[in-house]
Amino acid sequence: MNNNLAALLPETALTAAAVLGLLAAGWLPRRRQWVIGVLAAAACATGLAATGYGMAVDDEQTVFSEVFAVDTATGVGRLVVLGALLLVLAMSVEGVRGDRREAEYHVLLLLTGAGTLAMIGANDLLMLFAGYLLASIPAYALAGFAKDGAGTEAALKYYLMGALLGTTMLAGVALLYGAGEATLYPDLRDTLPGAPYGLVAVGLVAVLAGLLFKIGGVPAHFWVPDVTDGATAPIAAYVTTLPKIGGLVAGFRLLHQAMPGTDVNWPLLLAILAAASMTLGNLAAFFQTSVKRLLAYSAISQVGYLLMALAVATRSDIAQRALLFYLAAYAVTNLGAFAVVTELPHARTLDDYRGLARRRPALAAVLLVCLLGLLGTPPTAVFLGKLEVFTAAVDGGYTWLAALAVANTVASLFYYLRWLGPLFHSAPGEQHVRAQAVAGRWSAATAYTAATASLALGLAGGAVLPLTTGALLR
Repeated sequence: MNNNLAALLPETALTAAAVLGLLAAGWLPRRRQWVIGVLAAAACATGLAATGYGMAVDDEQTVFSEVFAVDTATGVGRLVVLGALLLVLAMSVEGVRGDRREAEYHVLLLLTGAGTLAMIGANDLLMLFAGYLLASIPAYALAGFAKDGAGTEAALKYYLMGALLGTTMLAGVALLYGAGEATLYPDLRDTLPGAPYGLVAVGLVAVLAGLLFKIGGVPAHFWVPDVTDGATAPIAAYVTTLPKIGGLVAGFRLLHQAMPGTDVNWPLLLAILAAASMTLGNLAAFFQTSVKRLLAYSAISQVGYLLMALAVATRSDIAQRALLFYLAAYAVTNLGAFAVVTELPHARTLDDYRGLARRRPALAAVLLVCLLGLLGTPPTAVFLGKLEVFTAAVDGGYTWLAALAVANTVASLFYYLRWLGPLFHSAPGEQHVRAQAVAGRWSAATAYTAATASLALGLAGGAVLPLTTGALLR
């Protein structure tokens, strides 16, 4: 039995910082609560350093009775989650500084980040569900952190959907355990092919229901626009980004490691869900006027493109690298767009951004890069991510899905341009000047960093892509 605690240093760093932060918050004065934010950033930096070192020395292993796998997918997932969490912490500074619950805010972010990391490396159904719970419960509290009407409604909807589909997921875990007489993925790989078809099919669909909730995919997407619109902008950025990373990497590992020998036609199911998510997300975004709701439906459509990699998890050799690179590209690009929304807290509609290019040219440039990046315009990273995913779909025999994805990408240009167009129109009047008042420096710095990362990742894609290639551990 490998009980190497050092292999779990990133997860341990976040959890330890959360516990220490919660204890310290009891005696720190309100004006010193920012120390917990620094502690959270230090934990993320520690996790990044540990992950980078582990990937550099090729330290791949399974730990604690093989329930957690440390491999390429885990390493890249950790880097993306921890980097994204740092950006969320940075864009939150102005919003929570001086708040009487500032320490609790950072503790909740650390806990939900640790749960996301647990999902990424989960090599066992029970480990997967434990990570799901740890990633979800703190997020419900974060959605209603502002304690206003919209935030309370968002938290309630988020919780009810999570509880329903979490219970469904737990039932699926029980069914798969009953069918395969095991919870470890390698053991299920051997036992599920001989198990009753109906039991395996229902169990898998139930587990996927919980993962679809985490990533905001159809038909478990109903919470996404309401939570994104009702929560504060940094938390909206979080819920549309980090849970996707954990849920998609966890889903890929489950399908690739435990399900390849079963008779259940899960590739077709995932292909249909991908098609539905990208199409519904794009169509619903067409005539949105709220910037946060537009980004919410954009996030649903992005899930559709990402699910294409899961549909061909066992059919294409490039599916894993396509998924991991796309996740990294989407994370920095989506967070860049939300950082601009955070920096302009009074600009809630598309019209409020009218004339931004003249009044705030740097922020307008970031928004241009990030929205065109979400569209998939070169040389941004999402362009290369989409190219990889579309290629994997064709390689896996789903040419029709790739064609539909291309059509959806072209269609999405309409609503991104609806936001970009007003940036370059007439100079703002007094009303627009008030709407374009900035929040502070931290959100702006986050926006510039994320946009730069999106461009850099796209330009350096040839060097980055090989880092996402490596077999999943069994």
